[in-house]
Amino acid sequence: MNFQRRITSALLTCAVLAITVLAPLAHAQQAVFRITAIPDESPTELARKAAPLVKYLESKLGVKVEFTPVTDYAASVEALVNKKVDLAWFGGFTFVQAHVRSGGKVIPLVQREEDEKFRSVFITSDPTVKTLADLKGKDVSFGSQSSTSGHLMPRSFLLDQGINPEKAFRRVAYSGAHDATIAAVASGKVQGGALNISVWDKFVADKKVDTSKVRVIYTTPPYYDYNWTVHADMPAALRQKLTDAFLSLSPATPEGKQILELQRATKFVPTKVENYKGIESAARSAELL
Repeated sequence: MNFQRRITSALLTCAVLAITVLAPLAHAQQAVFRITAIPDESPTELARKAAPLVKYLESKLGVKVEFTPVTDYAASVEALVNKKVDLAWFGGFTFVQAHVRSGGKVIPLVQREEDEKFRSVFITSDPTVKTLADLKGKDVSFGSQSSTSGHLMPRSFLLDQGINPEKAFRRVAYSGAHDATIAAVASGKVQGGALNISVWDKFVADKKVDTSKVRVIYTTPPYYDYNWTVHADMPAALRQKLTDAFLSLSPATPEGKQILELQRATKFVPTKVENYKGIESAARSAELL
């Protein structure tokens, strides 16, 4: 009987030791740092852009990093606000929405240098359209309703010129993404479209659009746009690690060059909430916030 008790006691001790030793290891193995991005381009393009960045962040953070796609812009906001992801690539307007939705509990870390003076373009394939005024009575497409460069800021600049989309255009459409807007204009489904200038420039450079048929009729004034944002509950040390990782990206290294080119960036720079006050004002003026 004593022998059996000793055996049972020994087994229990081993079990406790196993749990004590293995539990932290299991937790460490399960730790995943999740990032997401507004779906402003096709899912395949977003995944292609994310892959080398994920690998780079894994090396800098020392944890597994996963890209978590979302179905729409609102889902990216909810994912970060509810801490389902750790890091989100937002447009200026989506950042403002997340900032308001969270009660100021999200923090923008970095933006591309290009995002300090970002622009949108209006394009057309209709030879009769030369100016924004010529779009009156036509079908015009924006991107997503929550897009900064594909909707909010183009709408804001239209309103500045006395053009109310719902009153001036025959039909207002929402393509959902910048590349989809180009496709809609190129196919003649709409006579005009507004989108992110960097996506337009990329399509032109890659010869994915026939510029003899589709052309820019208006380029907006500059404004602040995209950024990488985290929840304010993220430890300060981890926020700093992330910031340093982005600021360290350099075109002088093969890895940095690949990531920056895919992100359409020359470099990343620090950013702050105050940079997006203009976008918040535009959203409130357009009654979109």
